[in-house]
Amino acid sequence: MSPLDRRELLALLAAAPASLLIPLSPAIRERASRHVAHAAAAGPFQPAFFTPAEWETVRLLADLIIPRDERSGSATDAGVPEFIDFVMTDQPALQTPVRGGLAWLERESVRRFGRRFVEGNDLDRKGLLDDIAWPARARPELSAGVAFFTRFRDLVANGFYSSKEGVKDLGYQGNTFVAEWTGCPEEVTRRLGL
Repeated sequence: MSPLDRRELLALLAAAPASLLIPLSPAIRERASRHVAHAAAAGPFQPAFFTPAEWETVRLLADLIIPRDERSGSATDAGVPEFIDFVMTDQPALQTPVRGGLAWLERESVRRFGRRFVEGNDLDRKGLLDDIAWPARARPELSAGVAFFTRFRDLVANGFYSSKEGVKDLGYQGNTFVAEWTGCPEEVTRRLGL
């Protein structure tokens, strides 16, 4: 089986049982998606939860997790930061962990590089994120960053793969009439190692 790229891994995470991710019910995802669509039609978005500095970090971090590629747009193209802003107002229990995690990321960036996360260069940001993106390999003193990044990555995956852009990226072909089911395509079963 070939190794999965980051986007494919996030797609699999998005399809995982909700108990493995941030517990966002289908109803919450639907409300958030409607909110994003309405906000996009209303003009420039003004976050209800995030401060301007946090908003800048949220947008950059979301695009570092799901960047634009040849298959689809980035997380910000799909309205993921707006989705996350809605979730923060809809799910108050997530506010402190996410805001605290953003503060941790800023402090760690300043400690390591002498500048805010958004002001850093790509190499610095990649190094910092690599240190917290893999929980099993992370140093114990980075546990707060690991917890934040895991939560934030799940929010980004939820937002992206519940957007039109994300559904297109998945190649979802549901909601269409199939006259005859011939089974799973051989290419897909081969790729999955089945």
